[in-house]
Amino acid sequence: MVQPLSEPPQGQSHSQPPQRQHQPSKDQPASASAPVAATLGELRASGYLFRSVKAEIRQNLITRLSAGEDPFPGILGFDDTVRPHLERALIAGHDVILLGERGQGKTRLIRTLTGLLDEWSPVVAGCEINDHPYAPACVRCQRLAAELGDDLPVTWRHRDLRYGEKLATPDTSVGDLIGDIDPVKVAQGRTLGDPETIHYGLVPRTNRGVFCLNELPDLAERIQVSLLNVLEERDIAVRGYALRLPLDLLLVASANPEDYTNRGRIITPLKDRFGAEIRTHYPLSLEDELAVVRQEAEIAWSGTSSESPDAALPAHLVEVIARFTRLVRSSPAVDARSGVSARFAIAAAEAAVAAAVRRAAISGEDEPVARICDLPAIVSTLRGKVEFEVSEEGREAEVLEHLLRRATADCFRAHLGSADLSGLVARFADGASVEASDLLPATELLRRVGEVPGLARIMERLDGAGGESPGRAAAAIEFALEGLYLMRRLSKDVVNGGAVYRG
Repeated sequence: MVQPLSEPPQGQSHSQPPQRQHQPSKDQPASASAPVAATLGELRASGYLFRSVKAEIRQNLITRLSAGEDPFPGILGFDDTVRPHLERALIAGHDVILLGERGQGKTRLIRTLTGLLDEWSPVVAGCEINDHPYAPACVRCQRLAAELGDDLPVTWRHRDLRYGEKLATPDTSVGDLIGDIDPVKVAQGRTLGDPETIHYGLVPRTNRGVFCLNELPDLAERIQVSLLNVLEERDIAVRGYALRLPLDLLLVASANPEDYTNRGRIITPLKDRFGAEIRTHYPLSLEDELAVVRQEAEIAWSGTSSESPDAALPAHLVEVIARFTRLVRSSPAVDARSGVSARFAIAAAEAAVAAAVRRAAISGEDEPVARICDLPAIVSTLRGKVEFEVSEEGREAEVLEHLLRRATADCFRAHLGSADLSGLVARFADGASVEASDLLPATELLRRVGEVPGLARIMERLDGAGGESPGRAAAAIEFALEGLYLMRRLSKDVVNGGAVYRG
């Protein structure tokens, strides 16, 4: 192992050097300010101590846990399951495999790990693999350190730049991950025996950081062999070079359990070298499912975003979508091994809002609000996100439509099951009917229904503090009509893409 150029004084704790305002380069965060030390001598004088990436993560994680801070911001539904396992693995200094079906937030969770690194880390200026000035590993930096001594130039790397990621595909090569000979450097006059002719791959270029390898089972077995030394001996070998390059990084991989356990496509020695295997899961509760949709969907929930459609998605429709997703996920007609991604619910919410915007554009509504009539139309676009059992071939749309009706009925019972809807039912007592469609403006729907006693209480039960407007009132009435139909208190005929509700 390469020894540090200088040993820190005994008993001295890790400290950051003085800060100064810094003009960020094009690859640094615009709001960042880097430390002032610009040479190895200045770095030593500042009292900065070297520690490994895993030591950084361990100490910063312990500090956050002690302060009651969230070490993995934006990660929902894993508080009592995945997080404790991951925290123990990071404190132990283990490389990790996250094992779970698609759309469970594995990559999102891995990307939060950079927040546990020190904000700034010193590197030898110009180094391709981000060598620490106290312990240069590559031939170039060792040569410069011997020549320049304390004048060795130092730059600072923000933690946001200390993350590397590769989607493992069958065509991934050893050169992509580890490195290969660079013919350009050979053409410049270097000999093939010169280690500086190497073009480093993604793994060494993420030295002093966190590297994520997504869908590890898809990596060819002969390529997986190249990672064995990275995980155990923490070094790499490139072709025939007598090169030992100590790497300092945290390696985290993701895998689908079907590939990982049934097909056996991760070689046994590689599985053995990961310190922890952690199972992820879909949201366990309806509340977590709702929170994921609200956090991830590209929707102007408050109507203030200039980047999202200025349309409202009432709370009861978000709940219908969340319940729908959970029913699809648990349906025996759906292949449970492939899972139903959280992106299913997110796409459904965004499509419902888009339908409301489309209706407003066509009919001239001032305030587009999604209604229950907007959901059936998006079933066909969501079908591609679900893998069905072979026995259900040809019935995919029918299965999804049935589950959507169940989700709507469950939501209706939860919010309006005990409500007094006699005033609305009485509207149909004399054989009257109301026609609704996905292009009918809210004001026209309200006119057709007429005055509804207790409408304010219905809206309050469904949307809470969502506010009052024609669009929200129409959304509440249409949901109540659909719920009464599903409870068999009204009848419904589907006509020309719309619905006619009758007594």
